[in-house]
Amino acid sequence: MEVRQRRSFTEDYKRQAVELVVSSGRSVMSVAKELGLRDSVLRRWVDKLRQEPASAAWRPTTQTTPMSADQASEIARLRQENERLRMERDILKKSIANLCRNPDMSFRFIEDHREAYPVRLMCAVLEVSPAGYYAWRERPVSARATSTAMLLAEIRQVHRDSGQRYGSPRVHAALRTQGRGASRGRIERLMRRHGIRAIMAPPRRVRTTDSRHNLPIAPNLIARDFTAAAPNRVWLADITYIPTAEGWLYLAAVMDLFSRKIVGWAMRDHMRVELVSSALSMALRQQRPGAGLIHHSDRGVQYASHDYRAVLAAAGLTASMSRKADCYDNAPMESFFHTLKTELVHHRQYQTRAQAQRDVFAFIEGFYNRTRLHSAIGYIPPIEMELKAA
Repeated sequence: MEVRQRRSFTEDYKRQAVELVVSSGRSVMSVAKELGLRDSVLRRWVDKLRQEPASAAWRPTTQTTPMSADQASEIARLRQENERLRMERDILKKSIANLCRNPDMSFRFIEDHREAYPVRLMCAVLEVSPAGYYAWRERPVSARATSTAMLLAEIRQVHRDSGQRYGSPRVHAALRTQGRGASRGRIERLMRRHGIRAIMAPPRRVRTTDSRHNLPIAPNLIARDFTAAAPNRVWLADITYIPTAEGWLYLAAVMDLFSRKIVGWAMRDHMRVELVSSALSMALRQQRPGAGLIHHSDRGVQYASHDYRAVLAAAGLTASMSRKADCYDNAPMESFFHTLKTELVHHRQYQTRAQAQRDVFAFIEGFYNRTRLHSAIGYIPPIEMELKAA
Protein backbone atom coordinates (compact mmCIF):
# COMPACT_ATOMS: atom_id res chain seq x y z
CA MET A 1 0.00 0.00 0.00
CA GLU A 2 1.34 3.41 -0.97
CA VAL A 3 2.18 5.65 2.02
CA ARG A 4 1.55 9.32 1.49
CA GLN A 5 4.48 11.54 2.51
CA ARG A 6 3.71 13.76 5.48
CA ARG A 7 3.84 17.43 4.56
CA SER A 8 6.18 19.71 6.48
CA PHE A 9 5.64 23.46 6.71
CA THR A 10 7.98 26.35 7.46
CA GLU A 11 7.04 29.19 9.80
CA ASP A 12 6.83 31.49 6.74
CA TYR A 13 4.25 29.19 5.18
CA LYS A 14 2.18 28.99 8.39
CA ARG A 15 2.20 32.75 8.90
CA GLN A 16 1.18 33.47 5.30
CA ALA A 17 -1.63 30.91 5.54
CA VAL A 18 -2.91 32.62 8.69
CA GLU A 19 -2.64 35.98 6.88
CA LEU A 20 -5.14 34.75 4.28
CA VAL A 21 -7.64 34.00 7.04
CA VAL A 22 -7.09 37.04 9.27
CA SER A 23 -6.62 39.80 6.68
CA SER A 24 -9.09 38.71 4.02
CA GLY A 25 -11.92 37.77 6.37
CA ARG A 26 -12.28 34.38 4.67
CA SER A 27 -13.22 31.27 6.61
CA VAL A 28 -10.67 28.73 7.78
CA MET A 29 -12.47 26.07 5.72
CA SER A 30 -12.24 28.13 2.51
CA VAL A 31 -8.52 28.90 2.87
CA ALA A 32 -7.69 25.34 3.94
CA LYS A 33 -9.43 23.94 0.87
CA GLU A 34 -7.53 26.34 -1.42
CA LEU A 35 -4.16 25.35 0.07
CA GLY A 36 -4.90 21.64 0.33
CA LEU A 37 -4.77 21.65 4.16
CA ARG A 38 -6.96 20.04 6.79
CA ASP A 39 -9.28 22.50 8.55
CA SER A 40 -8.00 21.43 11.95
CA VAL A 41 -4.37 22.13 10.99
CA LEU A 42 -5.03 25.65 9.74
CA ARG A 43 -7.33 26.41 12.70
CA ARG A 44 -4.54 25.37 15.08
CA TRP A 45 -2.11 27.75 13.35
CA VAL A 46 -4.63 30.61 13.55
CA ASP A 47 -5.29 30.01 17.27
CA LYS A 48 -1.56 29.83 18.02
CA LEU A 49 -0.69 33.08 16.25
CA ARG A 50 -3.66 34.90 17.76
CA GLN A 51 -2.26 34.12 21.20
CA GLU A 52 1.02 35.79 20.33
CA PRO A 53 1.55 39.54 21.03
CA ALA A 54 -0.11 41.76 18.44
CA SER A 55 2.13 42.21 15.41
CA ALA A 56 1.71 44.85 12.69
CA ALA A 57 3.20 42.36 10.25
CA TRP A 58 0.06 40.27 10.25
CA ARG A 59 -2.66 41.70 12.48
CA PRO A 60 -4.74 44.26 10.50
CA THR A 61 -5.79 47.58 12.02
CA THR A 62 -8.81 49.70 11.23
CA GLN A 63 -9.43 53.40 11.67
CA THR A 64 -12.73 55.26 11.38
CA THR A 65 -13.31 59.00 10.93
CA PRO A 66 -16.59 60.63 12.02
CA MET A 67 -18.66 61.96 9.08
CA SER A 68 -21.62 64.34 9.05
CA ALA A 69 -24.99 63.38 7.56
CA ASP A 70 -24.59 65.93 4.73
CA GLN A 71 -21.16 64.59 3.86
CA ALA A 72 -22.45 61.03 3.84
CA SER A 73 -25.39 62.02 1.61
CA GLU A 74 -23.14 63.84 -0.88
CA ILE A 75 -20.71 60.94 -1.00
CA ALA A 76 -23.57 58.53 -1.66
CA ARG A 77 -24.87 60.77 -4.48
CA LEU A 78 -21.42 61.07 -6.07
CA ARG A 79 -20.89 57.32 -5.84
CA GLN A 80 -24.22 56.70 -7.56
CA GLU A 81 -23.39 59.16 -10.33
CA ASN A 82 -19.91 57.71 -10.72
CA GLU A 83 -21.36 54.21 -10.98
CA ARG A 84 -23.77 55.29 -13.72
CA LEU A 85 -20.96 56.95 -15.70
CA ARG A 86 -18.74 53.90 -15.20
CA MET A 87 -21.46 51.62 -16.57
CA GLU A 88 -21.99 53.85 -19.62
CA ARG A 89 -18.25 53.88 -20.28
CA ASP A 90 -17.99 50.12 -19.88
CA ILE A 91 -20.94 49.52 -22.19
CA LEU A 92 -19.37 51.62 -24.94
CA LYS A 93 -15.91 50.13 -24.41
CA LYS A 94 -17.14 46.54 -24.58
CA SER A 95 -19.50 47.04 -27.49
CA ILE A 96 -17.79 49.41 -29.92
CA ALA A 97 -15.56 46.78 -31.53
CA ASN A 98 -18.39 44.33 -32.26
CA LEU A 99 -21.68 46.13 -32.77
CA CYS A 100 -21.11 48.30 -35.85
CA ARG A 101 -24.71 49.60 -35.57
CA ASN A 102 -26.09 46.12 -36.19
CA PRO A 103 -29.38 45.75 -34.18
CA ASP A 104 -29.04 41.98 -33.81
CA MET A 105 -25.53 42.35 -32.44
CA SER A 106 -26.68 45.16 -30.16
CA PHE A 107 -29.49 42.98 -28.83
CA ARG A 108 -27.03 40.11 -28.31
CA PHE A 109 -24.73 42.42 -26.38
CA ILE A 110 -27.62 43.57 -24.18
CA GLU A 111 -28.65 39.96 -23.57
CA ASP A 112 -25.12 38.95 -22.61
CA HIS A 113 -24.73 41.86 -20.17
CA ARG A 114 -28.25 42.28 -18.77
CA GLU A 115 -27.16 41.06 -15.33
CA ALA A 116 -24.36 43.63 -15.17
CA TYR A 117 -26.14 46.76 -16.49
CA PRO A 118 -29.74 48.07 -16.66
CA VAL A 119 -31.43 47.11 -19.96
CA ARG A 120 -32.84 50.60 -20.61
CA LEU A 121 -29.44 52.19 -20.02
CA MET A 122 -27.81 49.83 -22.55
CA CYS A 123 -30.58 50.47 -25.08
CA ALA A 124 -30.09 54.22 -24.73
CA VAL A 125 -26.31 54.00 -25.16
CA LEU A 126 -26.59 51.64 -28.15
CA GLU A 127 -29.49 53.63 -29.67
CA VAL A 128 -31.94 50.72 -29.90
CA SER A 129 -35.44 50.53 -28.44
CA PRO A 130 -36.28 48.44 -25.36
CA ALA A 131 -39.37 47.17 -27.22
CA GLY A 132 -37.19 45.96 -30.08
CA TYR A 133 -34.91 44.18 -27.64
CA TYR A 134 -37.77 42.39 -25.87
CA ALA A 135 -39.28 41.41 -29.25
CA TRP A 136 -35.92 40.00 -30.26
CA ARG A 137 -35.82 37.97 -27.06
CA GLU A 138 -39.18 36.35 -27.85
CA ARG A 139 -38.00 34.91 -31.17
CA PRO A 140 -37.43 31.12 -31.25
CA VAL A 141 -33.82 30.24 -30.44
CA SER A 142 -32.00 27.90 -32.82
CA ALA A 143 -30.21 24.79 -31.57
CA ARG A 144 -26.88 26.32 -32.63
CA ALA A 145 -27.59 29.52 -30.69
CA THR A 146 -28.55 27.50 -27.62
CA SER A 147 -25.35 25.47 -27.86
CA THR A 148 -23.29 28.63 -28.31
CA ALA A 149 -24.93 30.29 -25.29
CA MET A 150 -24.19 27.25 -23.13
CA LEU A 151 -20.60 27.11 -24.32
CA LEU A 152 -20.13 30.83 -23.70
CA ALA A 153 -21.42 30.44 -20.15
CA GLU A 154 -18.96 27.61 -19.55
CA ILE A 155 -16.13 29.69 -21.01
CA ARG A 156 -17.00 32.61 -18.73
CA GLN A 157 -17.07 30.29 -15.71
CA VAL A 158 -13.64 28.80 -16.44
CA HIS A 159 -12.24 32.28 -17.13
CA ARG A 160 -13.75 33.60 -13.89
CA ASP A 161 -12.50 30.63 -11.83
CA SER A 162 -8.96 31.26 -13.09
CA GLY A 163 -9.06 34.86 -11.89
CA GLN A 164 -9.28 35.96 -15.56
CA ARG A 165 -5.79 34.53 -16.09
CA TYR A 166 -6.68 31.93 -18.75
CA GLY A 167 -6.58 32.62 -22.49
CA SER A 168 -8.19 30.36 -25.10
CA PRO A 169 -5.59 27.51 -24.93
CA ARG A 170 -6.08 26.96 -21.20
CA VAL A 171 -9.84 27.53 -21.34
CA HIS A 172 -9.99 24.88 -24.07
CA ALA A 173 -7.87 22.50 -21.97
CA ALA A 174 -10.01 23.08 -18.87
CA LEU A 175 -13.27 22.44 -20.78
CA ARG A 176 -11.78 19.33 -22.35
CA THR A 177 -11.08 17.89 -18.89
CA GLN A 178 -14.75 18.54 -18.07
CA GLY A 179 -15.83 16.51 -21.12
CA ARG A 180 -16.68 19.51 -23.35
CA GLY A 181 -15.86 18.71 -26.97
CA ALA A 182 -15.79 22.23 -28.47
CA SER A 183 -12.84 22.98 -30.73
CA ARG A 184 -10.15 25.42 -29.69
CA GLY A 185 -10.93 27.61 -32.73
CA ARG A 186 -14.58 27.98 -31.74
CA ILE A 187 -13.63 28.84 -28.18
CA GLU A 188 -11.08 31.36 -29.41
CA ARG A 189 -13.66 33.04 -31.68
CA LEU A 190 -16.24 33.27 -28.89
CA MET A 191 -13.73 34.72 -26.47
CA ARG A 192 -12.55 37.28 -29.02
CA ARG A 193 -16.13 38.25 -29.95
CA HIS A 194 -17.14 38.76 -26.33
CA GLY A 195 -13.95 40.43 -25.18
CA ILE A 196 -12.87 37.57 -22.89
CA ARG A 197 -9.09 37.56 -22.66
CA ALA A 198 -6.31 36.73 -20.24
CA ILE A 199 -5.15 39.64 -18.13
CA MET A 200 -1.75 40.86 -19.26
CA ALA A 201 0.58 43.71 -18.39
CA PRO A 202 3.80 45.17 -19.82
CA PRO A 203 7.03 43.84 -18.24
CA ARG A 204 9.18 45.92 -15.94
CA ARG A 205 12.70 44.79 -15.18
CA VAL A 206 15.03 45.27 -12.22
CA ARG A 207 18.45 43.70 -12.01
CA THR A 208 18.50 40.88 -9.42
CA THR A 209 21.67 39.03 -10.53
CA ASP A 210 25.12 40.24 -9.53
CA SER A 211 27.64 37.97 -11.24
CA ARG A 212 30.56 40.38 -10.83
CA HIS A 213 32.42 38.39 -8.18
CA ASN A 214 35.35 36.01 -7.80
CA LEU A 215 33.41 33.19 -6.14
CA PRO A 216 33.46 29.65 -7.62
CA ILE A 217 31.21 29.09 -10.66
CA ALA A 218 29.60 25.69 -11.20
CA PRO A 219 29.42 24.17 -14.72
CA ASN A 220 26.17 24.27 -16.68
CA LEU A 221 24.85 20.71 -16.32
CA ILE A 222 21.43 21.51 -17.85
CA ALA A 223 22.46 22.95 -21.23
CA ARG A 224 18.85 24.04 -21.83
CA ASP A 225 17.53 20.49 -21.56
CA PHE A 226 14.45 21.36 -19.54
CA THR A 227 13.24 17.82 -18.94
CA ALA A 228 13.47 15.52 -15.93
CA ALA A 229 12.59 11.84 -15.65
CA ALA A 230 11.00 12.13 -12.19
CA PRO A 231 10.39 14.57 -9.32
CA ASN A 232 13.38 15.80 -7.31
CA ARG A 233 15.93 15.11 -10.04
CA VAL A 234 16.46 18.72 -11.18
CA TRP A 235 15.58 21.92 -9.32
CA LEU A 236 15.78 25.44 -10.72
CA ALA A 237 16.27 28.53 -8.53
CA ASP A 238 16.06 32.27 -9.11
CA ILE A 239 15.09 35.65 -7.58
CA THR A 240 12.59 38.27 -8.67
CA TYR A 241 11.19 41.51 -7.23
CA ILE A 242 7.74 42.94 -6.44
CA PRO A 243 7.16 46.71 -6.10
CA THR A 244 5.31 48.12 -3.08
CA ALA A 245 4.90 51.61 -1.60
CA GLU A 246 7.30 50.52 1.16
CA GLY A 247 9.97 49.48 -1.36
CA TRP A 248 10.91 46.27 -3.14
CA LEU A 249 9.82 42.86 -1.90
CA TYR A 250 12.17 40.15 -3.17
CA LEU A 251 10.98 36.61 -3.90
CA ALA A 252 13.34 33.62 -4.13
CA ALA A 253 11.81 30.46 -5.57
CA VAL A 254 12.83 26.86 -6.23
CA MET A 255 11.05 24.89 -8.98
CA ASP A 256 10.99 21.13 -9.58
CA LEU A 257 11.68 20.78 -13.30
CA PHE A 258 9.65 17.56 -13.67
CA SER A 259 6.35 18.89 -12.31
CA ARG A 260 7.01 22.66 -12.61
CA LYS A 261 5.86 22.90 -8.99
CA ILE A 262 7.31 25.67 -6.81
CA VAL A 263 8.71 23.50 -4.02
CA GLY A 264 10.36 26.29 -2.04
CA TRP A 265 10.01 30.05 -1.71
CA ALA A 266 10.95 32.92 0.59
CA MET A 267 10.09 36.64 0.61
CA ARG A 268 12.21 39.36 2.21
CA ASP A 269 13.02 43.08 1.91
CA HIS A 270 16.58 42.20 0.86
CA MET A 271 18.50 39.95 -1.56
CA ARG A 272 21.10 38.61 0.83
CA VAL A 273 22.11 34.94 1.02
CA GLU A 274 19.52 34.33 3.76
CA LEU A 275 16.74 34.90 1.21
CA VAL A 276 17.79 32.14 -1.17
CA SER A 277 18.87 29.85 1.68
CA SER A 278 15.39 30.07 3.21
CA ALA A 279 13.76 29.12 -0.08
CA LEU A 280 16.13 26.15 -0.47
CA SER A 281 15.56 25.04 3.14
CA MET A 282 11.82 25.02 2.54
CA ALA A 283 12.25 22.90 -0.59
CA LEU A 284 14.50 20.43 1.22
CA ARG A 285 12.11 20.19 4.16
CA GLN A 286 9.02 19.64 2.00
CA GLN A 287 10.47 17.37 -0.70
CA ARG A 288 13.22 15.46 1.14
CA PRO A 289 15.16 14.66 -2.06
CA GLY A 290 17.84 12.01 -2.35
CA ALA A 291 21.49 12.74 -3.03
CA GLY A 292 22.50 13.63 -6.58
CA LEU A 293 19.76 16.14 -7.34
CA ILE A 294 20.97 18.87 -9.72
CA HIS A 295 20.39 22.42 -8.43
CA HIS A 296 20.52 24.93 -11.31
CA SER A 297 20.66 28.71 -10.85
CA ASP A 298 22.24 31.81 -12.35
CA ARG A 299 25.71 33.05 -11.37
CA GLY A 300 24.43 35.48 -8.75
CA VAL A 301 26.61 36.12 -5.74
CA GLN A 302 23.91 34.63 -3.47
CA TYR A 303 24.04 31.22 -5.20
CA ALA A 304 27.85 31.23 -5.48
CA SER A 305 28.39 32.18 -1.82
CA HIS A 306 30.19 29.86 0.60
CA ASP A 307 27.14 29.57 2.89
CA TYR A 308 24.81 28.54 0.07
CA ARG A 309 27.25 26.05 -1.39
CA ALA A 310 27.61 24.55 2.09
CA VAL A 311 23.84 23.93 2.26
CA LEU A 312 23.93 22.27 -1.16
CA ALA A 313 26.83 20.06 -0.16
CA ALA A 314 25.25 19.06 3.16
CA ALA A 315 22.08 17.96 1.32
CA GLY A 316 24.02 16.07 -1.35
CA LEU A 317 22.89 18.40 -4.16
CA THR A 318 25.02 19.04 -7.24
CA ALA A 319 25.36 22.71 -8.27
CA SER A 320 24.81 23.86 -11.86
CA MET A 321 24.89 27.44 -13.15
CA SER A 322 23.78 29.27 -16.29
CA ARG A 323 26.18 30.96 -18.64
CA LYS A 324 26.91 34.60 -17.91
CA ALA A 325 24.04 37.00 -18.70
CA ASP A 326 21.97 34.28 -20.41
CA CYS A 327 18.44 34.17 -19.00
CA TYR A 328 17.43 31.46 -21.48
CA ASP A 329 19.60 28.96 -19.58
CA ASN A 330 17.00 29.15 -16.80
CA ALA A 331 13.94 29.65 -19.01
CA PRO A 332 11.31 27.74 -16.92
CA MET A 333 12.00 29.95 -13.89
CA GLU A 334 11.86 33.07 -16.08
CA SER A 335 8.54 31.79 -17.42
CA PHE A 336 7.16 31.31 -13.90
CA PHE A 337 8.16 34.84 -12.86
CA HIS A 338 6.59 36.19 -16.07
CA THR A 339 3.37 34.36 -15.20
CA LEU A 340 3.42 35.73 -11.66
CA LYS A 341 3.92 39.29 -12.88
CA THR A 342 1.43 39.30 -15.78
CA GLU A 343 -1.31 37.35 -13.99
CA LEU A 344 -0.99 39.00 -10.57
CA VAL A 345 1.62 41.59 -9.63
CA HIS A 346 1.18 44.07 -12.50
CA HIS A 347 -2.54 44.30 -11.70
CA ARG A 348 -1.98 45.32 -8.08
CA GLN A 349 -0.73 48.42 -6.30
CA TYR A 350 0.64 47.19 -2.99
CA GLN A 351 0.87 49.68 -0.14
CA THR A 352 2.88 47.34 2.08
CA ARG A 353 5.17 44.36 1.70
CA ALA A 354 2.79 42.36 3.91
CA GLN A 355 -0.01 42.85 1.35
CA ALA A 356 2.24 41.63 -1.44
CA GLN A 357 3.36 38.64 0.61
CA ARG A 358 -0.25 37.53 1.17
CA ASP A 359 -1.06 37.82 -2.53
CA VAL A 360 2.05 36.00 -3.73
CA PHE A 361 1.60 33.22 -1.17
CA ALA A 362 -2.02 32.68 -2.29
CA PHE A 363 -0.97 32.71 -5.94
CA ILE A 364 1.81 30.13 -5.52
CA GLU A 365 0.25 27.76 -3.00
CA GLY A 366 -3.44 28.22 -3.75
CA PHE A 367 -3.47 28.71 -7.53
CA TYR A 368 -0.20 28.02 -9.39
CA ASN A 369 0.81 24.75 -7.72
CA ARG A 370 -2.67 23.30 -7.21
CA THR A 371 -4.99 24.67 -9.91
CA ARG A 372 -3.33 26.44 -12.83
CA LEU A 373 -3.09 24.36 -16.01
CA HIS A 374 0.56 24.31 -17.13
CA SER A 375 1.22 24.08 -20.87
CA ALA A 376 4.65 22.42 -20.48
CA ILE A 377 3.18 19.38 -18.68
CA GLY A 378 0.11 18.75 -20.82
CA TYR A 379 -2.25 21.35 -19.33
CA ILE A 380 -2.52 19.85 -15.85
CA PRO A 381 -1.59 21.48 -12.50
CA PRO A 382 1.95 20.88 -11.16
CA ILE A 383 0.70 19.03 -8.09
CA GLU A 384 -1.22 16.59 -10.32
CA MET A 385 1.94 15.98 -12.36
CA GLU A 386 3.84 15.27 -9.16
CA LEU A 387 1.17 12.86 -7.88
CA LYS A 388 1.18 10.96 -11.19
CA ALA A 389 4.80 10.01 -10.58
CA ALA A 390 4.21 8.92 -6.97
